[in-house]
Amino acid sequence: MGRSRASPFRSDRETIDPQITQITQISGFRCHPAEELRVRFVLGPLRFFACGAITPQSRNLRNLCNLCNLRIFNCSGLPNLRIFLIMNRTSHRPPEDTLLQQIADYVLSESPLDFEIESVAQLCLMDSLGCALQALSYPACTKLLGPVVPGAVLPGGARVPGTSYELEPVRAAFNIGAMIRWLDFNDTWLAAEWGHPSDNFGGILAVSDYLSRSRNAKPARWTIRDVLKAAVQAYEIQGVLALSHSFNRVGLDHVLLVRVASTAVITRLLGGARAETINSLSNAFIDGGALRTYRHAPNTGSRKSWAAGDATSRAVFHGLQALRGEMGYPSALTAPRWGFQEVLFGGKPIQLAQPLGSYVMRHVLFKISFPAEFHAQTAVEAALQLFGQTKDRLDEISKVVIETQESGKRIIDKTGPLNNPADRDHCIQYMVAVPLIRGRLTAEDYEDAVAADPRIDTLRQKMEVIENPDFSKDYLDPDKRSIGNSVQVFFRDGSATEKIVVEYPIGHPRRRKEGAPLLLEKFEKSLRSKISEKNCDRILALFEDSPRLLDTPVHELMDLFVV
Repeated sequence: MGRSRASPFRSDRETIDPQITQITQISGFRCHPAEELRVRFVLGPLRFFACGAITPQSRNLRNLCNLCNLRIFNCSGLPNLRIFLIMNRTSHRPPEDTLLQQIADYVLSESPLDFEIESVAQLCLMDSLGCALQALSYPACTKLLGPVVPGAVLPGGARVPGTSYELEPVRAAFNIGAMIRWLDFNDTWLAAEWGHPSDNFGGILAVSDYLSRSRNAKPARWTIRDVLKAAVQAYEIQGVLALSHSFNRVGLDHVLLVRVASTAVITRLLGGARAETINSLSNAFIDGGALRTYRHAPNTGSRKSWAAGDATSRAVFHGLQALRGEMGYPSALTAPRWGFQEVLFGGKPIQLAQPLGSYVMRHVLFKISFPAEFHAQTAVEAALQLFGQTKDRLDEISKVVIETQESGKRIIDKTGPLNNPADRDHCIQYMVAVPLIRGRLTAEDYEDAVAADPRIDTLRQKMEVIENPDFSKDYLDPDKRSIGNSVQVFFRDGSATEKIVVEYPIGHPRRRKEGAPLLLEKFEKSLRSKISEKNCDRILALFEDSPRLLDTPVHELMDLFVV
């Protein structure tokens, strides 16, 4: 039968495996006739068994498939026979998924960084350290820092900026990652998926600092240049995967990309070769993804501020395990039924939208003026421009119309009670109301003391948030990547302000020259709030002398942040 027609399958007249025979007996399904239709087709790592004179509607066949977790495929190559193929699991190990290989090859490449990319990476490191220091003013963050249990410190371990902690690198990565992310003030990437690439600095700084202090590390001298190369790679992996995969639409949080990106670069930093990198990456995907429950009403909460720390610390764990020889799972993404793609992503393939290089670092977005969810940054800028016209007429306002992008409307258009700072910094109405009332928006404005001002909720109730199709289109346009918003205020007497439209926030690449000096001011303010004057001056001098910074051992820079 198998040889009578041209077929894409190789066929051998063999009896069905004992496992299948046993299962067919249990299910009551019998292959018929016995000799002619017991044909095995082999296609790569999968084994197919053809059974004739049955249909997919067969009750016994359904029983068989339910027992075996099998699937039925129509054999289109044999149109004159009512034959269906049943795919059986096999112990044959497939080749590593293409994506795992591509990421591993990328992080192990030796391509040097050009001056522009290196300069932006320095800004990212500087800004991330500043954001981490700002978080130390908030007890909700500091209560989570330090060793996982009291006393579990590691003399000579990785340092946590702005503290005296010395920790093993997994816990240090959590501490640093949570601090960087806490106030939603670190850099941002917006695409089909959103995220904050600087979340990866949690693991990168912890591991490189730990290695820099280790006498047995190779190379013996770990410098900030190594940190920046790892950062460029992690930003690229996270950002390129985000270009065409919307994990939020299936309920998964974007920090899974932090875990994947951090795992790749950290395994390399630890000395992992290609095999170890692929192994660790497969485990990072097998972890699945955290749910976005904690980012959305009615459950918005502080986990959204430490989820990235959790992800980058998990990456350190996977890297260390791989270096101990822990195995990987070659088809972690593509395995039928059990792989990441099928279980968590609706069967859609996860693949690179473009080759990995340095695109993301070149186009990363900085939060410079406001600690606000990035889709609302330009809305806050627009509201501040209107403050002079609203501050003395708050009681006369009849409505406020905010136009935003589809992504902004979907994730930060929020009505009703706001229960905590995490709720408020992801509500576009709150982020517009405060500057219209107070002429500012700072991290303190999300705390309970400011939120208790009744004028804020009164104004929120008068707001309409609508999608502007042009903003949505330009948001996804690779040549623009704008984050447009507009704000217009209407008064009871029929008058209105002009509609203020801001398409590109101050931290956008199109405004990089304008934003860089302000980013340095933001960093210096953060430094002087927590670090001694002597060390502040030394840190600022380093960041203003790029060649010297790049050659600085990682542990020497981190020591300057110890208090």
